[in-house]
Amino acid sequence: MKSRATGPRAPRAARLSALLLMGAGAMQFARPARAQSDGEIAAVSSTVSPGYARLRLPDGTFKPETYTFGEGGRLAGSSRDDTVDKLNFTDVASVIADPLKKRNYVPVEDRNPEKTKLLIMVYWGTTQGTADSSDSLGYQNLQRSQVSKPPPTQPPASLAQSGPAANELARQAAATANMRQAAEDGALAQVLAENWQRDQADMRNAMLLGYDTALAETSAVGSTPATLRRDDLIAEVEESRYFVVLMAYDYQALWTQKKHSLLWVTRLSVRERGADFGKLLPSMVGYASQYFGQDSHGLLRRPLPEGHVEIGVPKSLGTVPEK
Repeated sequence: MKSRATGPRAPRAARLSALLLMGAGAMQFARPARAQSDGEIAAVSSTVSPGYARLRLPDGTFKPETYTFGEGGRLAGSSRDDTVDKLNFTDVASVIADPLKKRNYVPVEDRNPEKTKLLIMVYWGTTQGTADSSDSLGYQNLQRSQVSKPPPTQPPASLAQSGPAANELARQAAATANMRQAAEDGALAQVLAENWQRDQADMRNAMLLGYDTALAETSAVGSTPATLRRDDLIAEVEESRYFVVLMAYDYQALWTQKKHSLLWVTRLSVRERGADFGKLLPSMVGYASQYFGQDSHGLLRRPLPEGHVEIGVPKSLGTVPEK
């Protein structure tokens, strides 16, 4: 990652964590690629509402629950990426359907709303990371003002005494110093504004990806391991990341009462740089599927082997029917 013009990463992490603690997170470049054998690090966060619990059958498996998919939409990244841009909702949902089935979530037959238990909204795409902010105009202006700022000079000995010439030289020197200071103050103000915007973007990405609670927890602990973990989390949030978010609602409450009752949410993501969304999607969803409808008890990060996407003939996915 490129170094920034205004100090180390730790203060940035502390600022973001402090903002999350204050309630902003209550409820998404330029780094060397990992070796191929290391795989990508997948992040998963899953939460469940207090009123939702899976029932188990005598054989220990989960009781089947019917669902219908809803298209939440795709969040486009900052640049073209055919590995994700060319996949539509049906492509993504087709990959998700099989892991759901393995967890005994089954698409409703005949698109019958009366037999549908869950509406699973599917969101996917790429976050716009902030890791390249040191290339911004404000940082460049501040760096130039600091580099070009000359040391203070003394007037020549012949003009050290008071007099018109000495006074004029002193006036010019003061005016030049004031101009340089004004330019530096302006650049610093621009950097502070950009930092605020960057913190806000980081918070939005942290909440989208499920990093917000982990960041708030690490900021409350002053130990070195917690600081190192927080820095790692900030580094991941600031990278552009592929993500999928599944939000499961009570379909019957929505259908009969127009009530949006959220039952569970699973958020999964992986670093975008050097990766292929289509190839990683099956492995991402397969790993995260163990937490569908379950509480992960925080953010989990695990190496993810590369997978392959197989898209066959489109099948009925139980998409939302019209009333």
